[in-house]
Amino acid sequence: MAGGRRQAPPREDVLATAMAMIAERGLERLTMAALGREVGMSSGHLLYYFRTKDELLLRTLEWSESRLGAERARLLAAPAPARDRLDSYVSLYVPGGHRDPHWTLWMEVWNRSRDAADDARDRQAAIEGAWHRDLVALLAEGVSRGEFRPVDPDRFATRLRALLDGFSVNVAVGLRGSDRATALGHVREFLAETLLAS
Repeated sequence: MAGGRRQAPPREDVLATAMAMIAERGLERLTMAALGREVGMSSGHLLYYFRTKDELLLRTLEWSESRLGAERARLLAAPAPARDRLDSYVSLYVPGGHRDPHWTLWMEVWNRSRDAADDARDRQAAIEGAWHRDLVALLAEGVSRGEFRPVDPDRFATRLRALLDGFSVNVAVGLRGSDRATALGHVREFLAETLLAS
């Protein structure tokens, strides 16, 4: 390189590194300085790209969600009964365990959103909306095929996602008695009682 200057890594590499740092060390150790050391950039250079840590976190969440969204689309497009695809959706939604990096990041972004600008709130709503729309479409398909009871897909999706969020937060923070297997068991029981056609 001319003059020995290092080029800044692509933004996606920075976001992937931020996510890896959250997974390995926890969110509290993700600072601009620490991230800069990992990617070979100054914290000032990172601030030039991201402006604030809040923006860095939201962009990292959007990057992570784009990957999850692709996986969700693949699972939901599978040639399988709606019930099996709903199981896949739920499995992808619920965190892998205590300190799950994606859920750790989500909870921090939610926490910081109290004082966020409208643009940031709109971007968070877009992420939530994608999960919701996919679930509504899957429920509507299952109802139309007679696999699910004749529920209102939008209302049922709202309630199911609230249930998933509640269990997921408990799993991610490591609440005693709240592990992934237990959460998935409760959700499957709820679906069997309220949604599955007899």
